[in-house]
Amino acid sequence: MYRFKRVIIKIGTNVLTRKDGTLDLTRMSSLVDQIALLHREGAEIILVSSGAVASGRNEIIAKNKLDNVSARQLYSAVGQAKLINRYYDFFREHGIACGQVLTTKESLGTRRHYLNQKNCMGVMLENKVIPIMNENDTIAVTELMFTDNDELSGMIAAMMDAEALIVLSNIDGIYNGDPANAEAEVIRVIDPDCDISAYIQASQSTFGRGGMLTKYRIARKVAREGIEVIVANGKTDNILPLLMTPQTEVVCTRFIPSAKPSSGIKKWIAHSDSFAKGEIHINACAAKALTGEKATSLLPIGIVNVVGNFEKDDIVKIINDDNKTIGVGKVSCDSEKTRLLIGKKGNKPVIHYDYLYLE
Repeated sequence: MYRFKRVIIKIGTNVLTRKDGTLDLTRMSSLVDQIALLHREGAEIILVSSGAVASGRNEIIAKNKLDNVSARQLYSAVGQAKLINRYYDFFREHGIACGQVLTTKESLGTRRHYLNQKNCMGVMLENKVIPIMNENDTIAVTELMFTDNDELSGMIAAMMDAEALIVLSNIDGIYNGDPANAEAEVIRVIDPDCDISAYIQASQSTFGRGGMLTKYRIARKVAREGIEVIVANGKTDNILPLLMTPQTEVVCTRFIPSAKPSSGIKKWIAHSDSFAKGEIHINACAAKALTGEKATSLLPIGIVNVVGNFEKDDIVKIINDDNKTIGVGKVSCDSEKTRLLIGKKGNKPVIHYDYLYLE
């Protein structure tokens, strides 16, 4: 019996590519074999796979020098077709259907679109189809892009109420220093309520957009939502069944999930900070109340300033008196009305606790 019923598996670019940047079909086939085994034995798998841009880069030579956005659009358009066809062929050998799901950050910015995406993948899972997700780099420009597929996989794990998110990288986990240093060790267990970002290297991966610090920040947020997160080496033989089998020892980093899972709406809000339409600045007393142990809504009396223009039910950032973002929330009124309420007494919240996520 496996540890998790529903799991998101994110495969990084550096797991799927060789040193020269070409697709490592042997590794890809091995990972599909492992996923197929889990699938046959009842696990529900959603695969978030990088590799489209790296795949396309080796298929075409641009006539002119391209800027970063144009290069991603060109290479991903060619590479995504190649990548999904490889997955299709490998899964077909096991008699398993897979389906492509491309998305953008902007398409998940409203609650309606978010729920449409969730329904799509829910139907696929009900019909034993493995969703293979990736960001649609052909239409995503810089300001609308996910940080990388780590961010996308974290949002999907929250969206689909997964029990676990497995992030496969090309190293054994999150280290307490530079992985190239012989004295650095893998941090085996991380409590998401403890911030250890100062110990983590901030360098990016060779072919992907993200790095270990990004993985840590996303994993910490997801674990605080009640989902276990595992960062492991995708090039380790049989890594997925090992991680899914109880009491099996394998070198990796595990983030302990919160004992109190977040609600569905709070999970969406937690991953919506980049969709914020404005800012609500609050005083020190309000910040203390919000971050205290007691569940508290944001009342008008604690507001000192409103930045930007937003409508009712939009997402806004909450900024403390040190000009630091301490959370995000869904507002109960538009920016014009919120400005009229600044500093006033009253029990009707501008952001109710049920629609509030604190960092």
